[in-house]
Amino acid sequence: MLADVVQYLVCPVCGADLAMADRGLRCPAGHAFDIARQGYANLLPGNARPGTADTPEMVRARDEFLTAGHFTAPAERLARSVARSLDGASLVLDAGAGTGHYLGRVLDRSPHALGLALDISKHAARRAARAHRRAGAVVADLWRPLPVRDGAAGTVLNVFAPRNAAEFHRVLHEDGLLFTVTPSSAHLGPLVEALGLVTIDERKTERTDAALAGYFKLDTRQNIETEALLSHPEVATLVAMGPSAHHVPAEQLWPRLERLPDPVPVPLSFVLSVYRRLE
Repeated sequence: MLADVVQYLVCPVCGADLAMADRGLRCPAGHAFDIARQGYANLLPGNARPGTADTPEMVRARDEFLTAGHFTAPAERLARSVARSLDGASLVLDAGAGTGHYLGRVLDRSPHALGLALDISKHAARRAARAHRRAGAVVADLWRPLPVRDGAAGTVLNVFAPRNAAEFHRVLHEDGLLFTVTPSSAHLGPLVEALGLVTIDERKTERTDAALAGYFKLDTRQNIETEALLSHPEVATLVAMGPSAHHVPAEQLWPRLERLPDPVPVPLSFVLSVYRRLE
């Protein structure tokens, strides 16, 4: 619940600590933010725009696909890795949390941790607010200063989401770890060409390391390889929940899908990286 994690939040306007007040959040300077009836708080500054935030359709697609268990392998590997690293009570901050699916899995394996889901999509935050009883959700822009206290988080998760190295470094405790999950160039295999999906840079992992350099150093890395047998509707859902949703409209996707076997085997390939915070 948001009340459990408000101690870690700061005002996006002035940076002062936030506290519960009536049906919202308020800082000592008087800046106030409502808590939606779904349980999340919107801490976007007034001049912020959602940009490419997930639409309701993308959020529904992601929730449907993840609930079906198709990405269980990376979710469980991430949850086990985080659980091994935690020492007692700690805040797990999921930056770009989406529906909170991965944060929920982590908290299931880390019974003393609290979770905070940040996402720029209010539609995603609505679902993330219900992802786990020990998690709160906030609408925030990862490219702006995060509404989180310095050194508040013992762990930062970043799963298929943008990475703000400077802010992740600031909000992490000095002994904290950053866990990232990214797709490898083998992810989705032949579907990429067959359906005209957005291609994944073969140097993506290298570029991720470079983007974090100066703030983090790589600690460990592991590849996660699995396969899912997906029906055509499930493939369409998979496409709708990712970046290709903006590039392959349904009227183009379905004719291409019809040329493939149904169901179709789909290779799923991920990279789980753990980074240590540099001083």
